[in-house]
Amino acid sequence: MPGIDLPQTVADSLLAAEKRKVNDHEWRFPYTGGKTIIPLESIDGRENFSLDLYRGRINLAKNTLQNRARRSVILARLDIGGPPHRNPDDVDVAAPHLHLYVEGYADKWAVPVPPEHFSDVSDIWQTLQDFLKFTNVTDPPRIRRELFK
Repeated sequence: MPGIDLPQTVADSLLAAEKRKVNDHEWRFPYTGGKTIIPLESIDGRENFSLDLYRGRINLAKNTLQNRARRSVILARLDIGGPPHRNPDDVDVAAPHLHLYVEGYADKWAVPVPPEHFSDVSDIWQTLQDFLKFTNVTDPPRIRRELFK
């Protein structure tokens, strides 16, 4: 459902909402050029979310971690190892960078990765753990760690 524009307060509430896995399935971090979409839900079960994991086809350092709500609303997206991003004000933000929902712009704005939330973006396993914490996934899905070695 492209074109959904949420009030900023709603988007902020969705990002802050405590989230959990919906089942005990063991997920795999995607292989080269792949993606994995993991369903999540709010603790009260009223909202559905997804954790999207993408991996570069040629550049294995290129990864995207994304949290969506209401099927198509990107609340947060962390882009690692890719090109810089140009914001609507024509300012470039180098990679890695973090996109956060902004009312009227959706995920079109990016900021440098905040070091207070992400300790080491060169370590994708640690970055995934930091992203889960940043997006308030308190009961995370099972993802096989050995695939990050």
